[in-house]
Amino acid sequence: MIKILGIDPGSINTGYGIIESKGNHNKHIKNGIIKVKGNTLGEKLKIINTNVIKIIEEFQPDEIAIEKVFMHRNADSALKLGQARGAAITACAMNDLPLFEYSANQVKQACVGKGHASKEQVQHMIKILLCLEKKPLTDAADALAIALCHANSRESLIRMQGVNGIKYGRLQ
Repeated sequence: MIKILGIDPGSINTGYGIIESKGNHNKHIKNGIIKVKGNTLGEKLKIINTNVIKIIEEFQPDEIAIEKVFMHRNADSALKLGQARGAAITACAMNDLPLFEYSANQVKQACVGKGHASKEQVQHMIKILLCLEKKPLTDAADALAIALCHANSRESLIRMQGVNGIKYGRLQ
């Protein structure tokens, strides 16, 4: 079993989700939201970094998956998202954990089957795929979807290694 931490970074809420994965079997461990409250940018980034470090220390993930920054219409939002990602990525780097990045479309495609799925569709599929009693909060569902996307991609990459002799990160 490999433990994967999925992170959905945000400047207001940062979602996290932890799963255990072996082959095609995935098990929910924990999910939640880091409430990013602070008066300054520095305070907010510290909250994200500190809490991601605590989650890593508590759950000891083997690999981390995080959503890539995308730019829709608002450059300021993309900048804030990038800063939140940086705080989370720094926490992972400080713990020498391998980090994998996925676009929102890749995550939605992996979990829902279509790259432009709604937040509600992601929540619904995460509830089904991980056999949860209730739908997780939106940001936590997104983080679990990121972890599942990595679990699915990881298995494909490992199978490809056997066929093509491809070396990919620390997978094996």
